[in-house]
Amino acid sequence: MSSEVMKQDKLLTTLQCLLQLPATNVADTFQQTAQLITQALDAEKVDVFLYDPDTESLIAYGTSATPLGKKEISIGLDRLPLSSGGRVVEVYQTGQVYWTGQAQHDPEELSGMKEDLGIKSEILVPLSVHDERRGVLLVSSRGAHYFTRHDLPFLEAITQWVGVILHRAELVEQHTREAAEQAKCTAAEEILTVMAHDLRNYLTPLKMRLDLLERRACRDQQDAYVRELQAVDLIVSRLSRLIANLLDVSRLKQGLFALHCQSVDLVALVEELVPIWHTLEHPIEMQIPERLILMADRDRLAQIIENLLSNAATYAEPQTPIRISLTQEPHIDGPWVILMVSNRGLPIPPEHLASLFQPFTKGDHSQGLGLGLWVSQRIAQAHQGALTAHTEATGTNHFTLSLPLQCNEPGQEVS
Repeated sequence: MSSEVMKQDKLLTTLQCLLQLPATNVADTFQQTAQLITQALDAEKVDVFLYDPDTESLIAYGTSATPLGKKEISIGLDRLPLSSGGRVVEVYQTGQVYWTGQAQHDPEELSGMKEDLGIKSEILVPLSVHDERRGVLLVSSRGAHYFTRHDLPFLEAITQWVGVILHRAELVEQHTREAAEQAKCTAAEEILTVMAHDLRNYLTPLKMRLDLLERRACRDQQDAYVRELQAVDLIVSRLSRLIANLLDVSRLKQGLFALHCQSVDLVALVEELVPIWHTLEHPIEMQIPERLILMADRDRLAQIIENLLSNAATYAEPQTPIRISLTQEPHIDGPWVILMVSNRGLPIPPEHLASLFQPFTKGDHSQGLGLGLWVSQRIAQAHQGALTAHTEATGTNHFTLSLPLQCNEPGQEVS
């Protein structure tokens, strides 16, 4: 059998084995990949390096279980910072294949590779996934001129398949993480929904009792007692809002969320809710017209406004006002209402903006459940509107509710 035929057989056999590897874990898959290539080329060491942006290093996620491979790990040459230079870093940065049979005379190679490991022959091939360079495949031997240029096509073909394996393994890992996260969220939602029902049953008589005591205190002109009761009533109202958000999670998931639209004076609704959240630490400044009528679900709009005011108070700097404005803007499909709630605080990091409206997402200072913004956005979408957030470098954060003057028909379900 000719040497060319033998090489083709070797390539096909190696590719066959690579495709049979279980794509469940990147590190395990690359460990087996390195071992297969070691056997195919009779190499003393094979590494699959991947770039790690957190450490700005190339890390050998797979290294052959050979004496030379074990020694490399023991002396720390399986982690190569980009700043250290060397041929592995060069191939990663340039995307150019490198081959030599006299590495011991190469001034650009790391001294650890030449002196500590005694490498003389090496082939380095850049590793890419969908045209994105991700790492380097390194094949090494302590023998001079051990590899030839005829081994390059074999390694380049292998590296392409390694890229496919990497992509497949990362998809499996991502799917596994998402499935686990979804399972946790589902379990949490079920538990919290049961708790919310029970808490609501306790809160209803408590709220009635507080209202009765407050009326008596007002009648007897016990002003200090009235203020204490109003403070407790505010806490109960906030707890009621949390429970409403929890129950809405279940309704939204089951597609049982319905709007009951009616004519609503949004100005009157804002003026009704603002005193509840107005405090000495965070006074609320309003910029609103005298009257603004739209068709909407009044209770759901109140829920959005309360959630936005609560969120603004939670993250505002101490002794700073919260601002709420209300305007009307012309759109192609008719006039829209724009309600904006603003506060001064730490700017929202760009990476957090994308997940801000996801369930159970909350900031460091929040004592809530991380549901208010998600529920509010879903209510806005049910009205065929939107709820968005943006932040300024100065630390002013804006949450903007945009709604058409008309909503879905009364009672229409929105999933």
